[in-house]
Amino acid sequence: MTPSEIIARAEMDIFPPLPTPLTWLKHIAFLLVTFATMTIAGSMFPFGPYDNLPAADPGSFTEVVEFYGAMVAGAVTNLFSNPADLAYGLKFSLSLLFILISHEMGHYIACRLYRVDATLPFFIQTPPMIGPAGTFGAFIKIRAPMPSNRAVFDIGVAGPLAGFVALIPIAIIGVASMQVGPPTVPGEGMIVFTDPLMMQLIAVFFGIELTFAVGNAYYFAAWVGLLVTALNLIPSGQLDGGHAVFAVFGEQVHRWTGRIAFVVMATLSVVGLYFFNSPSGFLIAIILFVMMRIKHPQPIDQTPLDSKRKLIALATLIVFFLSFTPFPIRIN
Repeated sequence: MTPSEIIARAEMDIFPPLPTPLTWLKHIAFLLVTFATMTIAGSMFPFGPYDNLPAADPGSFTEVVEFYGAMVAGAVTNLFSNPADLAYGLKFSLSLLFILISHEMGHYIACRLYRVDATLPFFIQTPPMIGPAGTFGAFIKIRAPMPSNRAVFDIGVAGPLAGFVALIPIAIIGVASMQVGPPTVPGEGMIVFTDPLMMQLIAVFFGIELTFAVGNAYYFAAWVGLLVTALNLIPSGQLDGGHAVFAVFGEQVHRWTGRIAFVVMATLSVVGLYFFNSPSGFLIAIILFVMMRIKHPQPIDQTPLDSKRKLIALATLIVFFLSFTPFPIRIN
């Protein structure tokens, strides 16, 4: 579609074509498979109560495959035989799906409002424990040029803001219902989840000491949702934060923020591994390296944003700081 056709479509108030029934079926199939993998992952270590990790590290690749297959098979069998663990896994998967769907539908609805042709959300399923939550999230594919700077900004921030609003009640329920136990010394190899500022503020409100609290399905779903929100809001490439920076500050600033974000995250990866035994930063640094090399498309109308949207940009920055933690996972 040419730029003139995009403008003509907007001026004539013509929406892009709606998805066909076959398209709906395809996207629902992706959603259902992701729902299944998330339910299994939510019931398993490190999020859930079911733990059948091997007593010793596998010695070969064949043993790794065998142990992994046995773990997943055991987790699936456990879900069908243990109603309590099934309920726990469903609380996790349904809560996290609600957050992810809210995020992606924020983008999709904004695309519809701007008459920008886009796909329905694609949900990315992963085998449990390989993608720890059973998913690598979701995305929509935009199939037409952006009509304006305003559209770039609104479509970009609609997703993380909608997802953040959706996770607030889940985070509150998760923190408020956490069981607080006596102080314990973490064992060797134990995974420790770092609490984002959002979780810490909720815990202060309820008078809960997170250091001694035991996570639950709602807490972990909100934790993953906050991690997804923070990653998307990093100002790089075609991440949501990159769209916002491009719309507010322009192409040159967008290019430099992407480079700075990569250098900062690469440095934090090394620092996190050395001082906190936190390997999670390296994956983020790789994602930012790829994003840094993807050129952001130019909108047709490059009129600067109004003051109202600049205030929303400031609010989005606050959401980023509430969601971001430099070392999400530590291994003691």
